[in-house]
Amino acid sequence: MSAQLLLVQSLNGLQFGVLLFLVAAGLTLVFGVMDFINLAHGVQYMLGAYLGATFAAWAGGFWWGLLLALPTTLAIGLALEWLVFRHLYDRDHLSQVLATFGVILVLNQGVRAIWGTAPLQMPLPEALSGGIALMPGLLYPVYRLAILAAGVLLAGLLWFLVEHTRTGALVRAGASNAPMVAALGVDIRRLFTVVFAFGAMLAGFAGVMAAPILSVEPGMGDSLLILAFVVIVIGGIGSVRGALMSALLVGLIETLGKSLMPDLMRLFLDPSAARQAGAALASMLVYIAMAAILAVRPQGLFPARAG
Repeated sequence: MSAQLLLVQSLNGLQFGVLLFLVAAGLTLVFGVMDFINLAHGVQYMLGAYLGATFAAWAGGFWWGLLLALPTTLAIGLALEWLVFRHLYDRDHLSQVLATFGVILVLNQGVRAIWGTAPLQMPLPEALSGGIALMPGLLYPVYRLAILAAGVLLAGLLWFLVEHTRTGALVRAGASNAPMVAALGVDIRRLFTVVFAFGAMLAGFAGVMAAPILSVEPGMGDSLLILAFVVIVIGGIGSVRGALMSALLVGLIETLGKSLMPDLMRLFLDPSAARQAGAALASMLVYIAMAAILAVRPQGLFPARAG
């Protein structure tokens, strides 16, 4: 692999990791604070992409689509929490998994009924179109760099909110010992609602940012949700810092693995077999890495600390 291709794939991996972080950040806090398994978190990513594309088409631009999609995904998240999720807090994990899986099916079918099955496209913002020269002969899309920058800025903002505000201290304490926080008089359910709504908006933001470079279609959040769960397990449940670091790691492993493994397999196999074996091994690398990390650090790389 050439140095140019390696640089491009590394940047693509970091950008994919940022999108993973935006989905995983809310998910890890919800799981950490309330011990609640929400399989439907990925549909917030999908809804963000659909709403962003729709609002952009109606209002005539990417920025309007983004501004209108964020409060809408937050409102949908609050509605789901009020209608479905708060009735499952005291149920066992199997009930939570089954109920939230049902929400996935309902919302995926709802998207098909409203928007159809044909993929949608969202236009790139004009200010972020074009490319930037990273080295002679290599232009990298400005918009992908903007996704990376926006994700890093949001990660910094989220870190500040969690680490340096009273609400953040309660979230960290709740992720560490929710029963104790509730015993001290904190309304843990209201805290969860705030975390859930903010997490839903982050996932919606990720969907809007991904819409111009990915196909907007039903079920687009399902595969991302699986990787988001890998991220929070590797990083440490309830840890924002762990979610960021592990998301970037998973993004790089996922992207570089798909690029490098077929070439690596050619050292041992013929080209046709190398492509098949490389693709199969690349899809396993993230889970192999997760198993290896958990064997050494069962609590994850950066377990949540109490407030």
